[in-house]
Amino acid sequence: MTTYDLIDEAVIDAPADAVWDALLSEFRGGEKWWVPANTFKTISGAPDQVGGLVGVTVHTKGSDKGGLKLRFTSRTVAVEPGRRLDIEYVDGVFRGPSTFRLEPLGDGRTRISMHFVGTPHGWLKILSKVADLGAEHSKGTLAAFESLDRQLSAVPR
Repeated sequence: MTTYDLIDEAVIDAPADAVWDALLSEFRGGEKWWVPANTFKTISGAPDQVGGLVGVTVHTKGSDKGGLKLRFTSRTVAVEPGRRLDIEYVDGVFRGPSTFRLEPLGDGRTRISMHFVGTPHGWLKILSKVADLGAEHSKGTLAAFESLDRQLSAVPR
């Protein structure tokens, strides 16, 4: 069985509290910086509360272009406000843990990282035999982080 264990990171030209707020806003359905690749919708609770459920949709051709849609659900398992968000994919086409970490760099910038550990389920198991889903995940995550950096670095401090 294929399991992906990926770490993607970027430096964002904004303080950690702004990056944290943007991350939570996105998970609440903000659709500001992870689109068109991913969209999120709170199912129950809140993404920054243990037990909160968030629906994730990966739009393989972009959110407005059709194509395959990969759907899964994350549950928040641990939170260190402003620093770390641990989630577990509990339903849908991926299962496994992931962690978002924010590290203030002391110069008003923040390192954000996502450690994704996911095992494909259902029909995605078959697709994983012919497509490099790990490379696609990293490509989408890094593009989202670049978009986040552009968005937050444009905000006056």
